[in-house]
Amino acid sequence: MDISKIDVNFSLGSAAETDDLNYYNFTEKPFKLWGLFEENGVFRRVPYEIANSVSKEFEFLSCNAAGGRVTFETDSDKVAIIAKMSKVTKMSHCTFLGSCGFDLYVDNEYYKAFVPPYEIANGYMSSISFPDKRPRKIIINFPLYSEVRDLNIGLNKEAFVKEYNPYKNISPIVYYGSSITQGACACKPGNAYQFPISKKHGVDFINLGFSGNAKGETVIAEYISKLDMSIFVLDYDHNADTPEDLRNTHQNFYNIIRKANKDLPIIIISRPDYHFQDTDKQRKEIIYKTYTEAKSNGDNVYFIDGESFYEGYDRGLCTVDSTHPNDLGMYLMAQKIDKVISEILK
Repeated sequence: MDISKIDVNFSLGSAAETDDLNYYNFTEKPFKLWGLFEENGVFRRVPYEIANSVSKEFEFLSCNAAGGRVTFETDSDKVAIIAKMSKVTKMSHCTFLGSCGFDLYVDNEYYKAFVPPYEIANGYMSSISFPDKRPRKIIINFPLYSEVRDLNIGLNKEAFVKEYNPYKNISPIVYYGSSITQGACACKPGNAYQFPISKKHGVDFINLGFSGNAKGETVIAEYISKLDMSIFVLDYDHNADTPEDLRNTHQNFYNIIRKANKDLPIIIISRPDYHFQDTDKQRKEIIYKTYTEAKSNGDNVYFIDGESFYEGYDRGLCTVDSTHPNDLGMYLMAQKIDKVISEILK
C-alpha cells in the first residue's frame, strides 16, 4: 500500500505541470549557479583532467553536485523543477532526498524540498507551491551524491524573475575532505554542515568533499592552492587509510596551500568519529603536529579537534553508522566550525 495514500504528509507533491508555467534553464540569466562549473556539458567540482589523473573513482565523485546551488528572485506562487541526472546515487544509510534530491530556501530560510520518487533513475519532476504571489528570494540546493546534467525551473507565466545574489563580496570558503565533507549523511542537501555556515554569514562556499577518495594527493593540493578563497578548511583525516598515509601527506598538503597563500586563514580538523583507539590518537597527533609547526612559523592557522564535535551528546544520536553524521551531527559540526569561522570573518 502507498504510504502517501495513508498519510498525505508523505506525498511528494504534484509533478511539474507545463501548461501554466514558463521553463527556464538554470544556466541562463538571471539564474546564478554557485559551487559548480560547466566543462564540456558536465557540471563539475574539479576539472576533468585533474580529477581523472587522481583516479576513476575521484573523477566520478567530482561530478557529484555537492555544494551546488542556484539562486534567483521571483513572485511566482509555484516553483517547479525538471531535473536530468546522468548519475544517481542511492545509498542504504542516506535518504534519497540527501543523495539525489533538491531543497528550496525562501528569504534565507528552509521552506520545502523537491523530494525525489523512490524509483528515481535519471531525473525527476516536482513542484512546490506558495500560498500567495509575492517577491521571494530563492536558493535551490543540489544533490550531494548525484550528477545533475540539466535543470529547468518552472515559474508562472506572468511572474517576474531576476538575479539574486545572497553573498557578500568575499571569496568563497573552500572545504576539502571526506564523505562527511561531501555531506554524508545529511537528510537533505541544505543540512550538510557548510550550508548553514554560509547562510549565516552570507559567504559563498565550495564543497570539495570526495567520499572515500580525499587522500591528500599533491595534484589536488596544487589545484586548491590556485583557487580564490577567503578561508580553507582541511578535513581529510578520515580518508587516509593508515596513520602512516596521513603522516606522509598531511603536512605536505598544508605546505602546498600555504606556499601559494601566505596570509590565508586555514582551519585544520581531525575526524569526528573518534573511538579512543591507539590509531585515533596517532592520527590526531599527526594532524596537531601540522598545526603546531605552522603556528610556530606565525601562520594564520586554526585547529579543531573532531573528538569535540559531539561533546555533551550521546554520540549514538549524532551518527547513522558510528561514522557519518546525521542531521544532529551535522548541526553540531556546523556550530563548532562556525565558532572559528565567525572569529576569522570579524
